[in-house]
Amino acid sequence: MPSKLKTVLFKETRFAFDSLPPRLKALFVVLFIFFVGSLGVLVWRLNQNFIVTVPTEGGSLTEGVIGPARFVNPLLAVSDADRDLTSLVYSGLVRVGPKGNFIPDLAKSYEVSEDKLTYTFHLKDNLRFHDGAPLTADDVRFTIEKAMDPAVKSAKRANWNGVSIEQPGPKTIQLTLKKPYPAFLENATLGVLPSHLWQNTSAESFPLHEQNLEAIGSGPYKLSKITKDSNGIPTAYELKAFSDFALGKPRLEKITIGFYKNEEELVEAYKNGQIDSLSSLSPALVKELEESGQRVVKSTLPRVFAVFFNQNHNSVFLDATVRKALNLAVPRQEIVENIFHGYAEPLEGIFTSTNGEPTKTDLAAAKKMLTDAGWKLNDQGVMQKTTKASKDKPAATQVLTFSLATSNIEELKQIAEKLKANWTALGAKVEIEIYESNDLNQNVIKPRKYDALLFGEVMGRDSNPYPFWHSSQRTDPGLNIAMYTNAKVDRLLEEARQTSDLEERNKKYFEAETEIKKDQPVAFIYSPYFLYLLPSNIMGVSLPTLTNPAERFVNIHKWYVRTDKVWKIFANLYK
Repeated sequence: MPSKLKTVLFKETRFAFDSLPPRLKALFVVLFIFFVGSLGVLVWRLNQNFIVTVPTEGGSLTEGVIGPARFVNPLLAVSDADRDLTSLVYSGLVRVGPKGNFIPDLAKSYEVSEDKLTYTFHLKDNLRFHDGAPLTADDVRFTIEKAMDPAVKSAKRANWNGVSIEQPGPKTIQLTLKKPYPAFLENATLGVLPSHLWQNTSAESFPLHEQNLEAIGSGPYKLSKITKDSNGIPTAYELKAFSDFALGKPRLEKITIGFYKNEEELVEAYKNGQIDSLSSLSPALVKELEESGQRVVKSTLPRVFAVFFNQNHNSVFLDATVRKALNLAVPRQEIVENIFHGYAEPLEGIFTSTNGEPTKTDLAAAKKMLTDAGWKLNDQGVMQKTTKASKDKPAATQVLTFSLATSNIEELKQIAEKLKANWTALGAKVEIEIYESNDLNQNVIKPRKYDALLFGEVMGRDSNPYPFWHSSQRTDPGLNIAMYTNAKVDRLLEEARQTSDLEERNKKYFEAETEIKKDQPVAFIYSPYFLYLLPSNIMGVSLPTLTNPAERFVNIHKWYVRTDKVWKIFANLYK
């Protein structure tokens, strides 16, 4: 509109307003204010209906872990610090989703053959490593072949036994199994190494490669800076969001992982504000921090802690009544409430928790069970039983005495003492044997040199009990540490392992559990929670069931601190 015309209209409007009687002027002003106010309310309501809050990029997180990193490498990672950084720096063909399912990561899609033996993965376009090099099926094949190489000594090697690899094209990888294995897809979460940086490294030199510390992958975060002490040992890793990450650039701009010598230093750093988050603390400390107002994120862990009765090492456990009485005397509820402060679930079987119901501990009934079976207290207050002589065997007296081995971990030592107290009250003589973790594994568990063993088993994402309960796994490297044998259980586990029908597989697992509970070769005690302290401003956190603590980062690209307001029609751009 021409400026002269604007001036004329303004003058004419003002003249008309000035010509109005005072009452009309007042009425006009009131109506005008009402109109402006109504318009403002209308606009506000429209904004409320059509404007939404969305996450946006920015912000950071500083986390502390115990122990330094040595192998930021998906094939060699052994410590929690190694695995934490590996999960941030590397990505695999698929990734664990927020509900514990598997979602495509480097792969845009995959198919499983009708016979459940061949898995074909198709890579996304324009995949890149942190150094800008393209990521192709060559890199995937190289990584899996190195995982299979016994000279590399990868902890992942067992996952790839009997798997053959084909590469139909630069973006396609085909993996074929000898037998169906429903849980195989989890193997495809293995982080992919950049072959152009590793291909000239001999298997023997793999642990010495500089990329074990100065890692380059294709995961959500890329290495920006390593801080080291005067001895050259890393004290912190600073990571920045990788804009070419296959699932989209992460929202948190920076992640810093700091390394601390022990729990005391870690907690001190947290209280001093040097770090924002931490995990793997004792339940007592977590309880203290949560009661002081700190945010604690919990997740279930597929871990079963129990006392395993080795019937081959101590014949007292051959008596089913003894095993049942010891089971009935286990103070599960007391252990969960007093030692774990409620951060655990009492167990009555491999899969069966108590669903929040108090567990039954009945020393009187357990003692009666023994006496009814012929056990009596001797002069030392220990139960003993004398068998009658037969044609083949002379009379013999058996005393209810055994050792209980466990690891030098505070919670396990406390549990061992509570078990000893209850079993002593029952009439058993129990000697506790404490071992350092490595000594326990190498010199006690592997050769099966224990009477009873207080230990925890990591069941895995699909909670497959085969490695722990099939009779073929009774000797090392098998994990059947109860030395359990049951033909019906063997058959059920074998059938479950072959079926891809989840409902049918779970049905057979629970049938096997029922049989195991009848025999009571172990005393199931508890399953712990994963406890993670996070600042309240970190949003978008969704923890699946974790098989190891590093999996807390599986959807870290979705975590955020900052938000913005946009029209609903644009909200999908921020997902």
